[in-house]
Amino acid sequence: MSKIKAIVFDQGETLINETRFWASVAAYAGVPELTVFGVLGGLIERRENHRSLFNIMQTESVDPGIIGYQIEQRDLYPDVVHNLTRLHHDGYILATAGNQSANVQSEMDALGLPVKFNATSAGWRLSKPDPAYFRRIADELQHAPEEILYVGDRLDNDYFPAEQSGMHAIFIRRGPWGFLHSTWPEMDQVKHQITDLGQIPQIIAAIEGAE
Repeated sequence: MSKIKAIVFDQGETLINETRFWASVAAYAGVPELTVFGVLGGLIERRENHRSLFNIMQTESVDPGIIGYQIEQRDLYPDVVHNLTRLHHDGYILATAGNQSANVQSEMDALGLPVKFNATSAGWRLSKPDPAYFRRIADELQHAPEEILYVGDRLDNDYFPAEQSGMHAIFIRRGPWGFLHSTWPEMDQVKHQITDLGQIPQIIAAIEGAE
């Protein structure tokens, strides 16, 4: 029986509350925050790439640094520090990996979370849901896919591609993707879902007990 040895977390809207980022985009574009949030939600519901927002708003895609935004401690969801510290103390190897710009790696590093690495699509030149992205995660962790648990807020970029790579996966229902994806018919194929990171140990127990 394979035991879970490592846990990898998506970054945006799994660990990081991106409200401040999108508010900064609204200010840069000169439109109300509600407009940006509404357009973003519509794109998610239509299963379109959220970056289409910039075309719709008739503004260029903005680098977070240009608009004066960077990830800070205050952007972490309230359950992050306690639960990652607990999982680390329980002996799990932790990491984060997301579809993010290159600057996010150093910003995540500065948060001081107990992780082996913070990976970004820009840094790896790979993006989810590419299977190569998940193979790279396993290679970096030096663990077999079945020994890795991936946690994310999206079905299309996180849960299903992680499962297809041979990893175990958890869908976390929070953030705009999490809430909207939880209404998709594909949810009936989801084995493990949570609303709080504190629920991870019981999911691991269920996974290991079923094998």
